[in-house]
Amino acid sequence: MKTSLSLVLLVLLALCACAKKETKVYPYRWVYMSNSLRDDSDIEEFRAVAKTCSEHGLNGILLSCGADQIDIRPAEYVSRLREIAAIAGELGVEIVPSIFSIGYGGSALAHNRNLAAGIEVREALFVVKKGEARHAADPAVEIPNGGFEQYEEERVTGFSSPERLGQGGFRDQETFREGASALRFENPGDTTLEAPRLSTEVPVTPNRLYRLRLWVKSAGLDPSRPFGSGNLRLQATAPDGRPLEWININMPSTGDWVEVQEGFNSRDNERVEISVSSSRRQSGKIWIDDLRLEEIGLVNLLRRPGTPVTVRGEISGVLYEEGVDFAPLADSILNFRFDHEGPSIQLLKGGRIKEGERLRVSFYHGTHVYDSQVTVCMSEPEVYDIWSRNARLIQDNLEPSKYFLHMDEIRNGGHCKACKDRNIPMAQILGDCITRQVNIIREANPQAEVFIWSDMLDPNHNASDKRTYYYHVDENYYGSWNYVPKDLVIACWYFEKRRESLDHFSGLGYRTIAGAYYDADDLENPKGWLAALDQTPLASGIMYTTWLDKYELLGAFGDLVSGKE
Repeated sequence: MKTSLSLVLLVLLALCACAKKETKVYPYRWVYMSNSLRDDSDIEEFRAVAKTCSEHGLNGILLSCGADQIDIRPAEYVSRLREIAAIAGELGVEIVPSIFSIGYGGSALAHNRNLAAGIEVREALFVVKKGEARHAADPAVEIPNGGFEQYEEERVTGFSSPERLGQGGFRDQETFREGASALRFENPGDTTLEAPRLSTEVPVTPNRLYRLRLWVKSAGLDPSRPFGSGNLRLQATAPDGRPLEWININMPSTGDWVEVQEGFNSRDNERVEISVSSSRRQSGKIWIDDLRLEEIGLVNLLRRPGTPVTVRGEISGVLYEEGVDFAPLADSILNFRFDHEGPSIQLLKGGRIKEGERLRVSFYHGTHVYDSQVTVCMSEPEVYDIWSRNARLIQDNLEPSKYFLHMDEIRNGGHCKACKDRNIPMAQILGDCITRQVNIIREANPQAEVFIWSDMLDPNHNASDKRTYYYHVDENYYGSWNYVPKDLVIACWYFEKRRESLDHFSGLGYRTIAGAYYDADDLENPKGWLAALDQTPLASGIMYTTWLDKYELLGAFGDLVSGKE
C-alpha cells in the first residue's frame, strides 16, 4: 500500500515537473521605457529598470529616448546614450530603440516643424491696406447667444442641447465672466446620468480655417485623469457626425476664469455643430461663458514643397509671386495650437499688388489631434533624409541588433500636394513609408530585426474597413499590410481583439509579440496575452508596456513570462 502510494506521488511530481517544463518562454521578453536622458537621474532610472529585468528573466528594453534626433542632440546626450548601452551590456539586457514615429511627430518635427501633415484652406480673403494684406472674414461668423444671456422656458436660446436646464446644466447669475450670467455644468459624479452637453449649429464657408474661443472656470473637480481625457471637451462636428476638431480641456480642480482656444477646418461643409460637453465621470462644477467663433488666416501655416501657398488677385486673377510681389511667408510660432495670429502678407516695393486690392489666398495649415498629437507627412522627401542620417548615428553609438518602428495612430495625412500627386491610397502611402523605414535601417545594419506596432496594419484595429475615414484622414488604411516587408515582427496591443489580431498576422506568416500590461494594478492582462500567444503560430514575445512609468509589477511580470513564477 505504501509502495503504491509512493509511486503515485512520484508520478504526480513527475507530471508537475513536466508541466512546468512545458511552460512556453518566448525569446523576446521586454519592458517599454520612456527616458529623455536629460541628466544623470535618467541614467539611474534606466539602471534600476535594467537591473530588475536582469534579475527577473527579462532580456530587452524597448527604449523611447529620442535617439532618432541624435544629430541635433548635445554631446551630453550622446555620452548618456553610450553609458546606458554599457549598463545594458553589463546586465545582459538588450536596448531596442523606438524610432521613426509618424503619428506623434518625433524626430521629423524636431528638425523641421513644417514637415507636419497639412489640411488645405482655399480662397481665404485678404485685403491690402498700408502695404500689407490682412485676413478678413468672408463672411463674418458668430455664435448667437454665445454669452448665455438669453433663456426660454429653461432652455439656452439658440442651442438645441440641452433641451432644458436642470439636468447637469444650470443658468448661473452669480458666477459669470461677462454680461449677467454664465452656464454651469454640475454633476454629482453619478455615472448613470448623461454627460452635460451644450450644442448649436452654425453656417460656415467650406475649406476655411476657424477658431473657437471659450472661457471656463472650475471648482471641486476630480483630479484630471491620465492620457488627457480631460474634464471638458470643445468640439466642431460636421453634419454627418464626423469630428472636425476638438480639444480635451484638463482643468485644475479649482481655478479662476481662463480662455480656451481651438481651431478647425470646415472642410467641404457649409454648416458645423459646435458643442461643449463635460465628463459624466466626475463631481464638481464647471462654468462656461463667452463662446465665440471666428474665421482666421495663416495660423499654423506650413511651408514645404508639398504645401504650396498661392496668392491671386480676386478680380484680376493674377497669381502673385512670393519674393517678388510679397515677402516670404512663415508662421514664426507654428505650435499647432490656435492661440496666436498668423502672419500678414507684406507687400514688396516694386511688386504688382495694389493698395486696396482684395486677394484670395490658398494654403495648408498644421493641426493637432487630442491635446498635442501632430502627424508627420509620409510623402515629403526631407523626412526620409532625416531618418537616414540618424539611423547611421544610432547604429554607431548604440549598436542595436533590433529596431522598433513607432508607427501607431497615424491620424492625419493625404491632403497636401505631396500626397495627392502620388495618386495612390493612404494604405499604400503608409506601406511605402514603412518599407522605406526598414530599408533605411537595413542600410545601417543589414542584419537588423525590425519590429512595429500592429494597429495601422490590423483590420481588427486602426486599419479597419468599417470606417470611411480615420480622424483627419479622408479614407481608411484597410489593406496596408499588403505593402510592408514580410520579415517584420508585429507587436499587437489591442487586448480585447488579441485573438483576431494574432490570427491575422500569424496567418500572413508574421512573427508576433504582445504589448501587454498597460498600467493596470495586476497582471491579468499579461496572463490573457500569454494564453493567446500559446495558441499562436510564430508567437515570439511579450512586453510590459507602461505609459505611466509604473514599474512596481515589473519583477513579477518578468517571473511570470520567464517561467520563474
